[in-house]
Amino acid sequence: MTNTAALTVGARQNLAVLKGTQLLRRARNKVRLPLPLFRILNRNEERFECPICDYQGPLADLSSFAGFRKKAICPKCGGFERHRLQYLVLRDVIRVLSGQEIRALHFAPEKSFRKMFARQFTKYETADLFMEGVDHKVDIQDLPFEDGTYDFIFASHVLEHIYDDRRAIKEIRRVLRPNGIAILPVPIVCDRTIEYPEANPYEAGHVRAPGPDYFEKYKDYFRRVEVYGSDSFPQKYQVYVYEDRTRWPTAECPLRPPMQGEKHVDLVPVCYA
Repeated sequence: MTNTAALTVGARQNLAVLKGTQLLRRARNKVRLPLPLFRILNRNEERFECPICDYQGPLADLSSFAGFRKKAICPKCGGFERHRLQYLVLRDVIRVLSGQEIRALHFAPEKSFRKMFARQFTKYETADLFMEGVDHKVDIQDLPFEDGTYDFIFASHVLEHIYDDRRAIKEIRRVLRPNGIAILPVPIVCDRTIEYPEANPYEAGHVRAPGPDYFEKYKDYFRRVEVYGSDSFPQKYQVYVYEDRTRWPTAECPLRPPMQGEKHVDLVPVCYA
């Protein structure tokens, strides 16, 4: 955590500017135009399909701590690129699990998937250490469940916040039943994973910047890991990340190296116990 008392006057001013920028950005992203008006204002933009809510039309841009992302948000359901990609992967995985009495655990539960999971799984439970309204307030590094409790575990963009991520992965594997499935995506923002010396408050508390190599860790705990990418699905769903990463590092992301290009592949790992 940043110690503001030890900062110089200039550093404190920079910190205040960053905090103000974050608040403004969050407020801007929460403002959503009425769908008919959004369609009219963006009628000349490229059209896509959202597999989550069946919306068809242009997508909204997103201003994030890492920069400006184009064609990111579904204006109907609010889903991001990663949500659309994860939904497409989940749809196929859930077909494999269908017909069984499945017990599922959902960490840091997203609204866009809660209804889907509750409808699909016989026993659906949610978990988080800080979030209100979940079934289990637990630390993912020290789960209170018995071995082999769950058939399916979903934890999206969680492990980049966990210092001892190997311990968390080991715990997830422990509470999965034989032949169980865990889907554990993290944001892919580097060519190779970079570990931070401390959590970055301007990256929502991230303790690392994952690259595609991050999923190699999973292979130490699961018998098989299949990775699906943005290029695994039709372009009409828009599951790429359109972001200028050549401008990195920035004040908010000082440890992220620059990446070439403005169109980046996202990845979803499916881990089999």
